[in-house]
Amino acid sequence: MLEYLGYRLAAAVFGLLPEPLMRRVGSVLGSFAYSRADRRRLMAIRHMTRALGSEREIEQAAQQAFAAYGRYWAEVFWVRPRRVSAMRARIAVDGLDHIKAAQSTGRGMIYVLPHIGNWEVAGSVAQNLGLELIAVAEDLPNPRLARWFAGVRKAFGIDVVFADGSPGVMAALAEGLRRGAAVALVSDRNVREGGSLVEFFGEETELPAGAALLATRLDVPVFPIAAFFADGPGHHLVIEAPVEIPSEGPERISVGTQRIATALEGLIRRDPTQWHILQPNWPSDSAVP
Repeated sequence: MLEYLGYRLAAAVFGLLPEPLMRRVGSVLGSFAYSRADRRRLMAIRHMTRALGSEREIEQAAQQAFAAYGRYWAEVFWVRPRRVSAMRARIAVDGLDHIKAAQSTGRGMIYVLPHIGNWEVAGSVAQNLGLELIAVAEDLPNPRLARWFAGVRKAFGIDVVFADGSPGVMAALAEGLRRGAAVALVSDRNVREGGSLVEFFGEETELPAGAALLATRLDVPVFPIAAFFADGPGHHLVIEAPVEIPSEGPERISVGTQRIATALEGLIRRDPTQWHILQPNWPSDSAVP
């Protein structure tokens, strides 16, 4: 109950702020959290090291990732249905023709996204095209909090299916794809058992296999997408050409998931400082105290 009230209070406070101040406060709070976080700060440094090598100041990049995460939460708390149209007007989109071409066939499609910027703004672009968009979200033990999150995503035009571990989740996604919907899957972190082993930033780990599985079953395209924060207001949505997912062969799911992982790695490398995975994501991360 207290957690739910905390989220609602944050939404009430951020909702009162002008948009520029909202973004600034979110980034400042994220940077402040970097100085206070222990294990998550170390995780961010590890992940920035993977993405950047020795090219930049790793700790500075990790702090920027925390700031990006703060901005993401600020936007989540700030957004209201009446504000979405103005946000949509400030989204620059590269590669929209890929989506339009797939839409013209009447087939469904899958979006695979990394934890970059504010991935939920992809929903408003799909809404603008008249596409139904379904996303999978982690199931939450607090039903009131789960409903609140679903409401936030609904403002962006996203219908949420909660990943409760039941076969009904994949069935709901498949049904949506059959009627021509788009399915968005944040795919750079595996939160449940049953992922596919891939090489991701030079180290083996498991990533979700759901996108490749659905694509092979239903013959739908898989588009890598990232929704970067623009400097100042707005977002920059990058839509890449569809990943080639094998339709046959015993290794089609693992091969398809590896190709998705490679595509996501490329998107993240465009601006790793906006990549905010702050949790363990590789087996070796478990060694961090």
